[in-house]
Amino acid sequence: MAWLARLAAGLAAIVCVLAGLSVLGLVVPRPPTASFPPAGGAAGRHVVHLAANPIHTDILLPAAPEVLARFGFLAGDGLDLEHPALATIAIGWGGRTFYTQTPTWDRLTFEAVWRSATLDRSVLHVALGGAVEDGAPGIVRVELGDAAFAALLDAIAASFEPGPDGAPQVLPGMGYGSFDRFYEARERFNLLAGCNTWTAATLRAAGLRTGLWSPLPPLLLWSLVLHAPAAPA
Repeated sequence: MAWLARLAAGLAAIVCVLAGLSVLGLVVPRPPTASFPPAGGAAGRHVVHLAANPIHTDILLPAAPEVLARFGFLAGDGLDLEHPALATIAIGWGGRTFYTQTPTWDRLTFEAVWRSATLDRSVLHVALGGAVEDGAPGIVRVELGDAAFAALLDAIAASFEPGPDGAPQVLPGMGYGSFDRFYEARERFNLLAGCNTWTAATLRAAGLRTGLWSPLPPLLLWSLVLHAPAAPA
């Protein structure tokens, strides 16, 4: 049974390495792509939320006029942007197989797990939602000024893979219900560069500082707090 002991030791070593990398990824800051004035006053104020579950994060944009105009193509793909209860547009990036084939955990397949652990094409998931309650479990509030908010929208829009006509490409027949759609996305998904690292990169484009590597939601959310600029005295 020596091989079993070696296997266990190898797995333990891998776990230790990943744990060490996660700690480094949390405590070592990664600077934002650009700098913007803090929200408030002449800089303006826009409230964005992050929605986190144990493995995934979404960016929740307010259904403000400039957001609806920027993502107006959603209406052409069957999403009701005039729904009276619409308050947020949730956008997340992820691996195609896992994201599109696993609406609930009981639908999880070996293929989805394997693709997530290796390499997969990516998609963007866009969902319409209602009002967000600050302080609700898994919800984090972020405030951005006008320029930072515009940069956030630019970064999200740049993640859509355009079709021959230059417009985002919806995936026909893929979605969890009447209020969401999947779109072709740029970049490839893998275990080291997954959905939460996309969220972190998008936030850095809006001037926020994150940890060096944020593979899981808790690491990303903790890093936002840890590396937030000190409040002025």
